[in-house]
Amino acid sequence: MEQELMPAEISHRFFETASRLFPGGVNSPVRAWRSVGGEPRFIARGAGAQVFDADGNAYLDYLGSWGPLILGHAHPRVVTAIQDAATRGTSYGAPCELELELGKRITRALPSLELLRLVSSGTEATMSAIRLARAFTRRDKIIKFDGGYHGHADFLLAKAGSGVATLALPDSAGVPESITATTLSAPYNDLDAVVKLFEAHSAEIAAVIVEPIAGNVGVVPSQKSFLTGLWSLTRAHNALLIFDEVITGFRVAWGGAQTLYQIKPDLTCLGKIIGGGLPVGAYGGRRDVMQMVAPLGPVYQAGTLSGNPLAMAAGIATLDAIAATQNAYAQLEARGAQLERGLNDAARAAKIPVVVNRVGSMLTAFFTPSPVTDYASAKTADTRRYARFFHTMLELGIYLAPSQFEAAFVSLAHTEADIARTVAAAGKALQAIADDKS
Repeated sequence: MEQELMPAEISHRFFETASRLFPGGVNSPVRAWRSVGGEPRFIARGAGAQVFDADGNAYLDYLGSWGPLILGHAHPRVVTAIQDAATRGTSYGAPCELELELGKRITRALPSLELLRLVSSGTEATMSAIRLARAFTRRDKIIKFDGGYHGHADFLLAKAGSGVATLALPDSAGVPESITATTLSAPYNDLDAVVKLFEAHSAEIAAVIVEPIAGNVGVVPSQKSFLTGLWSLTRAHNALLIFDEVITGFRVAWGGAQTLYQIKPDLTCLGKIIGGGLPVGAYGGRRDVMQMVAPLGPVYQAGTLSGNPLAMAAGIATLDAIAATQNAYAQLEARGAQLERGLNDAARAAKIPVVVNRVGSMLTAFFTPSPVTDYASAKTADTRRYARFFHTMLELGIYLAPSQFEAAFVSLAHTEADIARTVAAAGKALQAIADDKS
């Protein structure tokens, strides 16, 4: 059922204040809506599959805080867990039992994690995993993939995706060339390019880091042969394979993409869902590699809020709620497939070229007629059309990512009726684009 939105007057006032306080008025670049235009809505609360802005408008939410909220907003089990934990203190700076409980759940789901270190963000996890890989192999170079965003550590901001792609920034100011010189980049899904990099730098490459399903140029599924090829290449050249599953961990399957594709990486980075919406990250993997992390070994990494009891409680509650939901991943697959079909049908009806890439409950509708298999093909998308689509959907009460180069996330809180409403709105939005002759 459609609603008439209230003018975003309060959000506008908030954004004016925020612009005096924060760079660009935000605390993470893509939130500024630069690639779609307009001013961001300030969110006052979330409930289930909806968010409500400061002006009282309700939206069906497919942002899901960029992926963590697989249960939807303010799930009662998660809220109660956080409240209970908070009554016992918000931070200890010392070990607590909740760390053990979350750690056991993660390592049971992902057997490749023989030892695990909890941190406070995905960036911290990837940065630490690469430091560890370099120490273990005694090599300096890493291979990443064009458009792959693994956090904002200096050496990872080379041909990066996410907000860097959204803002059309090639890299980042303030990053010395001497640091990015240790980072090699290849096109995603192009195994031959990786072979050539190993041929040229075999004795220098410490690791390959890859999103097994790219999520930071929009959703780009990997080819199974690509991932198995990376595994074989790293074995042959005594390098490590690092899976960045910050987005895909517990999103596409209980054991992440590595379970889906049946590939065992040397190291894995996690975040988002394992914190239930609170700041968290983790990295782990082979015991012989992880034993190099301090205090067992010489690779130093520490964090005041690592293993924070509130984040641990939220993560435990989230994983337990997924496990307690009958056929949770089948439900997510069904809702994702329903949305994919609906978007494709709506695009065909409007005669607008759109390619929908989806794996499970994460998807992206690219405004391009060509298959999207890597960063270069993702960049063929018509960002002006996406911006028009974004704003029309917003007017119809559907909240999407404010960038063509991000994923939409379906949660267990989304119903068939929610998806049907979203598809109907997409039909109107796409037809409006088709009718626009300007």
